[in-house]
Amino acid sequence: MALKKDRIKIGTRGSKLALWQANYVSDLLQKHDYETEIVIIETKGDKILDTSISKIGSKGVFTEELETQLRNGKIQIAVHSAKDLQSQLPEDLEIIAFTKREKPNDVILSLNKNLPKINEGKVFTIGTSSTRRIALLKHFYPHIKTVDIRGNLQTRFKKMESGVCDALILAYAGIHRMDYDVFLKETLDTDTFTPPVGQGSIAIEGIKNLDKGMIFKLRAILNHPDTEKCLLSERKYLERLQGGCSIPVFALSEIKNNNIILSGGIVSLDGKLIIKFNLSSPIESFQADLLGNQLAEKVLKSGGDKILTEIKQNLNKVEIY
Repeated sequence: MALKKDRIKIGTRGSKLALWQANYVSDLLQKHDYETEIVIIETKGDKILDTSISKIGSKGVFTEELETQLRNGKIQIAVHSAKDLQSQLPEDLEIIAFTKREKPNDVILSLNKNLPKINEGKVFTIGTSSTRRIALLKHFYPHIKTVDIRGNLQTRFKKMESGVCDALILAYAGIHRMDYDVFLKETLDTDTFTPPVGQGSIAIEGIKNLDKGMIFKLRAILNHPDTEKCLLSERKYLERLQGGCSIPVFALSEIKNNNIILSGGIVSLDGKLIIKFNLSSPIESFQADLLGNQLAEKVLKSGGDKILTEIKQNLNKVEIY
């Protein structure tokens, strides 16, 4: 008589990219003899597409409904883009694992084969819904125009096809996973366009009272220790700054020569002021909370606190296409 396999219900949003992520996690679990079921859950961020994230409220906009189903026991784990997961989780929930990080860069996509490089000084319009990307474009490339576009990758691509913009700026991980590499025109270096916290990794969330033996097995299968170290320091930085999707803060932690280097900062909405620092720690003495907090305090004491206050007071109402 065959032994009954453990069955894991995986909660996810319904976009093609979200389903790619859920299936990626499902495949890893199935290789280790788990049965899986993918449960699609629509979130507030999926339902409201004619309003900017800053107006909806950035905390939990893509996660709250999945977290409710974790509590109800309808799913055992929820799969998120790590960059969408709020820095402070509810007390009854926890991150079980972070998958190995894809290249974290932002990239520019376009249908125009002759699209100029972003640093050539030629004017064209980029579609993005990210306050961070808009502010960084204003700072480094003020000749670039932006138009606010929300929706999944396919929706944004259709809007670009209709002429709303000349190009899109997106995460490499998403366009690569969706096989849109053929439209990639330029990869932006992370020194200039430092990504949002968590970009490139998939986060697996669960309820704290989930069976400890199951959590141990899930971590063994899904968690990438080096990625986890990096993302925990980034997330602690974000938590200290109380940043969300509508706040243009950024951070990237990387492992180089047995050191963990955390780079991060904040940029004003108009792009005029940017504050950024790098801190490092030897891996053997690394403490994610300590490094993240140290960077946050350095940014705040150097004027980041004033930028944060101004941003929260003046987030503009923008039109969504």
